[in-house]
Amino acid sequence: MQHILEAVESPDAVTEDFAALEIPESHKAAVLFRDERDIFDGIPLEDRDTTKSVHLAEVPTPEPEVGEVLIAVMASAINYNTVWSALASPVSTFALLERYARTGGSAARHDRDYHAIGSDVAGVVLRTGPGVRRWHPGDRVVAHCLSVDLEGSDGHNDTMLDPEQRIWGYETNFGGLAELSLVRSNQLMPKPEHLTWEEAASSGLVHSTAYRQLISRNGAGMKQGDNVLVWGASGGLGSYATQLVLAGGANPICVVSSARKAELCRAMGATAVIDRVAEGFRFWKDERTQDPKEWKRFGSRIRELTGGEDVDVVFEHPGRETFGASVYVTRKGGTIVTCASTSGYLHEYDNRYLWMSLKRIVGSHFANYREAWEANRLITKGRIHPTLSRTYRLDDTGQAAWDVHHNVHQGKIGVLALAPAEGTGVRDHALRAGNLDAINRFRASPGTDGSAAGTATGGN
Repeated sequence: MQHILEAVESPDAVTEDFAALEIPESHKAAVLFRDERDIFDGIPLEDRDTTKSVHLAEVPTPEPEVGEVLIAVMASAINYNTVWSALASPVSTFALLERYARTGGSAARHDRDYHAIGSDVAGVVLRTGPGVRRWHPGDRVVAHCLSVDLEGSDGHNDTMLDPEQRIWGYETNFGGLAELSLVRSNQLMPKPEHLTWEEAASSGLVHSTAYRQLISRNGAGMKQGDNVLVWGASGGLGSYATQLVLAGGANPICVVSSARKAELCRAMGATAVIDRVAEGFRFWKDERTQDPKEWKRFGSRIRELTGGEDVDVVFEHPGRETFGASVYVTRKGGTIVTCASTSGYLHEYDNRYLWMSLKRIVGSHFANYREAWEANRLITKGRIHPTLSRTYRLDDTGQAAWDVHHNVHQGKIGVLALAPAEGTGVRDHALRAGNLDAINRFRASPGTDGSAAGTATGGN
């Protein structure tokens, strides 16, 4: 891999140089193994250890076929779907790969004895398959995680509705937590050149998800002046949601679980912050019974922060733990938009507060290509910033996933692949200099140590 890294780091390398590079027959990747798919059977979810299920292994390098691109991965990131993969919850991802393989053709390649996971990437194009015209060897790119065929009609209005829509690196193989990765060419977008490799890799999935959920007409269609309740406002999803709400002229009401996370939200520019732990909000009396009095107390607290107004939009992703409260506190005619259920999939709420007040529940899943491109454009222009707080090496992917599973992180956790160290990959130094405090905000937050290998404050 050294010859690939030398080309990436050379200021003089051109397309022909990258096209002439010898591609290794194998490479290292963070993988799950099929023969360990039942490793956690009978073990409670909270006790499952991702360091036991995620391995660094040498795997064969795939050849790009029609419309595909092979990428030299400089850095990737941890998402909650990486955690689900490693926990084999709610299902083993090998079941998803088997289902994909049954569709035939080149999809059969994805059903292997290993699953190379990961749904974010920043790197350099090495090879392009037949039919790829927009991208060339040597292009510096990031990739969104939407994989679609678009052979059916349903996806042509919104690619997320394609019957064969899948999330790359979760429902497909050859994901981003590897030295080399295989993507469709329509997943690629330009790398933000004021960011390091690890910073650029950290935004794709969560930022695009938050963009569709809040800004797109496919989501809440947020407008200026809206009050927006953001659960987990300093986490991977919530940190981007908070920035999008502020950038869009709306008012975030940030819900967090500690004083240091509350300070992060204030550092981003939010003024209305609720520390649910410090204020003792418990929406369930026990595992089966919710507490409507807590919904009401929560609604009163929100109105204290908004000058007596209820929220127009709720940015939902915790799921079972919070959904009843979310429906209750939304204003008449407002919208609850949900993209996940990290605390449980079976939601319960009092439907009287939905139908009688004409509220809407909108399901939102990742983003289509246009939404992902628009979200990346905001990053590229320095309007939205990465929320990277810590970075691991590829061989520590299991530990990185453990951090996210146990919520001991803030913002996003990055993973270096071919990048030799943090802080490399920056080309637009002027734009970076003007945004350095915001870029480093989550690294410098109280209670974090920056990274596993030191904090990258500059970039080269």
